[in-house]
Amino acid sequence: MPSKHRIGFLVLAFSLLATAAIAAEEMGGYTVDVATNKTLGSYLVNDTGFALYYFMHDAPGNGTSTCYGKCAGIWPSFYEENVTVPEGLNASDFTTVMRTDGKEQTAYMGWPLYFYSKDTEPGDVYGQGINNIWFVVNPKEFPPMKS
Repeated sequence: MPSKHRIGFLVLAFSLLATAAIAAEEMGGYTVDVATNKTLGSYLVNDTGFALYYFMHDAPGNGTSTCYGKCAGIWPSFYEENVTVPEGLNASDFTTVMRTDGKEQTAYMGWPLYFYSKDTEPGDVYGQGINNIWFVVNPKEFPPMKS
């Protein structure tokens, strides 16, 4: 590769890295962060800004997820090995549970966390309230009361 092309490639690579670093800094650089929606208020998101949901049919605190098969295709589980959080959240509130399918899943206050497959952009919250059993995690109003 001629040196002129190598320099151009290096400039492009560095600019892409700088852009990624700026995006991470804007999100706070946390693996779990808090976003705000004018209707829903505060809710948890992953490091790229995608909403995290809980499922009312799950049994909190005992490492049990009830979302498998088709459900897991629509509601993929969230897993982060090393959870880092901004001020206002406690990393100790996040644990890892082992699903019966052998995958690890991150839980918040004992509730397994999920994404919604129809949320295609950071900030989407299309899963909120589906069937009155799927909800974004509002850390100010958590844990939910099961009926």
